[in-house]
Order: sequence, then C-alpha cells, then structure tokens
Amino acid sequence: MREIILDTETTGLDPSKGDRLVEIGCVETLNQIPTGIEFHRHINPQRDMPEGAFNVHGLSAEFLSGKPLFVDVVADFLAFIGTSRLVIHNAEFDMRFINAELVRARHPPIGNDRVLDTLAIARRKFPGASNSLDALADRFNVDRSKRDKHGALIDSLILAEVYLELSGGRQTSMALGSVPKVQGKLVGSGTVTAAKPLDLPARLSEAEKAAHAAFVATLGKDAIWGDYAKNVAE
Repeated sequence: MREIILDTETTGLDPSKGDRLVEIGCVETLNQIPTGIEFHRHINPQRDMPEGAFNVHGLSAEFLSGKPLFVDVVADFLAFIGTSRLVIHNAEFDMRFINAELVRARHPPIGNDRVLDTLAIARRKFPGASNSLDALADRFNVDRSKRDKHGALIDSLILAEVYLELSGGRQTSMALGSVPKVQGKLVGSGTVTAAKPLDLPARLSEAEKAAHAAFVATLGKDAIWGDYAKNVAE
C-alpha cells in the first residue's frame, strides 16, 4: 500500500488568523517502507516571519521571499500525493494549514478519511507518556542527529521510521538499512534515490545439491530435469 508521510512548517499556529504554510515535505512509502522518492518545497508566505516561528524552523522572510507561492506548487503537490493516505504526526495542525492553502488556491480540501494521525496511535500505545515526535524518536532509537531545527522533510523522514515502529517495528523491513541505493526519480527540486532490492542467497547446501544431481542422473538422458540441472551448473 502506498502512503505519504507528510510534515509542514508554518508562520504560526492558526491559519484563520493569517498564518501561512512555508514548507512541505513528503516521503513516499510502500507497505510502510520508504521508497527513497520524496517531495519538498519551500513556499513564500507573502508575510513576515514571527520570531517564535523562526526560532523553531529557521526559515526567514528574506529566504522565503524568493520561493514560489503555494498556488505555483499545488499542482505538483497534488500529483505527488495522488489518492494515497497521508500519515502525519498531530495531523489536525498540518491539515488545517494544507486545506486553508488549498481553498485559497481554489482546490477542494482533503478529507479526514485520507489522513492517519500517528500522534493518536502513539497516545493509544503509550498513554500518559510524552508522545511528541522527538520523544517517540528517542523511544525507538531513531537517529535525529542531523536535525538541529524542525524541517518538513527531515521530520517526515524521522516520522517514517517512527511510523514503522508504531506499526510493528523494524523487523518488518528486514535489512532495510543495508539496502543499496540507485539513482531514482526526479521529484521536486533535486534527484532522489530509490531502493534496489538485494539478491537472496541460495538456501541449498552443497550436500543437498549433490544429492539432487545424483537423483536427476537416475531419470535418464532424455529427462527434462537434466537440461535444467545443466543450466544451473553453468
């Protein structure tokens, strides 16, 4: 199943009071495993940046003034998420901003039926505990050493690992961390990478191979298994 892990950064806490979206980060997953395909945009909010918000994400009004407006990136954003479920931590906050921007750009809002809130899942699993993204990352030993401030894409990448743990743990991904990378699809402003599956090792022992070859030899020279065994040997 395809899901999109999503996070945003904003100028404040309430879009109804003039706060705007300034960053969107999305990570594509298949069966809860990141594919390496991502979507990332900084957005010009056409307003000042309050000091409190700047201290959280470090995005200044000057930096964002040269970025595209939401109306200029909305088509790419909607094409990327498609009809997939959106996985968001504290989803109500992000969806209020996303839907406010969608309505402003004359697009229909996204319904709650398409959204999975990992904060709600965490509260059910760990009642009474701190369930912020940072707390969950620490609880599950998810590396966040590369993150000095909040950022939509880096937080989405952290959430992808947290979501996997909330859904059953890393054992579902097998050796995900050792999967090599190959050049993948161009999405957003840069080239991203996609995971290339590893070849599975042979499970037959040399003794089992020898026993099988001996059995095939008893079938006669015209047996089709003889041709198969020859091709495997070559």
